Amino acid sequence: MHRNKKLHSFLLAKARNLTEEWYNSLDKCDPSGVYASDDPNVIKTLKKQNFDFHLHLCEVFIKEETAFLEDFQKWILSIAQDPQHLNTPIHFMLREFFRVREQYLDYIKDFVALHMGEFPNEVIDSWNRVILKAFDKVILGFVEEHQYYLQGKLSAQQELIQELSSPVITLNSEVALLPLVGEFDTRRAQLMLEKTLKQCANLGVNFLVIDLSGVPMIDTMVAHQIFQLIKALGLMGVTSTLSGIRPEIAQTAVQLGLEFNSVSTYSTLRQALNSIAAIKR
Repeated sequence: MHRNKKLHSFLLAKARNLTEEWYNSLDKCDPSGVYASDDPNVIKTLKKQNFDFHLHLCEVFIKEETAFLEDFQKWILSIAQDPQHLNTPIHFMLREFFRVREQYLDYIKDFVALHMGEFPNEVIDSWNRVILKAFDKVILGFVEEHQYYLQGKLSAQQELIQELSSPVITLNSEVALLPLVGEFDTRRAQLMLEKTLKQCANLGVNFLVIDLSGVPMIDTMVAHQIFQLIKALGLMGVTSTLSGIRPEIAQTAVQLGLEFNSVSTYSTLRQALNSIAAIKR
């Protein structure tokens, strides 16, 4: 344990050197990412993040593994969620982990050279294995948190896009429009149904035009959800009309045996709105 403490003190004293050597040897010609930045504030933050890494990493020689990893977790999370690192390709970041790992192996050699003959080979080998294992754990933790954070952002963006992709637009006090755009999967179709019912109830409209001109394909699942929406709106006292029935949609509907007889259908939005205006008169 005393040997480990001596190595820890040596590495801790070299932490600032490790950071400066690492930054000065960076390939700053990378086309994008935090390592290519020439912004003084970004560079200052990057160096501090690297320095903090060393303060944590060298403690692997004096802490129990579980405690070491728990203390490291805050640093891992901060880097995994850092905007500058999120804009950096993952392989660039992994490359820097590997380069820093080589720094540590070289510094252990320097430490051993300063204490020539003091440490047996098995102790030196154990130190190298500790470094390799620590880096493996930290890199794996970083990649997991990085992926988890990106996946969470992607899911949130997808939900927002889905919500915005099925808006009920008020045309006047009685009539609203639901323009459907893009392809539908089961989740989006269900979300469309729920959101549309709530929006129509809040707006208090009597007529809703569901425009399909932006939907590339109608299949049985999409048709079923539209029919369910029309039926539910009918129970709320809202009359539904379908517009944007292009020739290819009509042909697909016939081939699939989809029946639109229960609802008024029109090829254009203008025709649908004119029909509603005639009913209101």
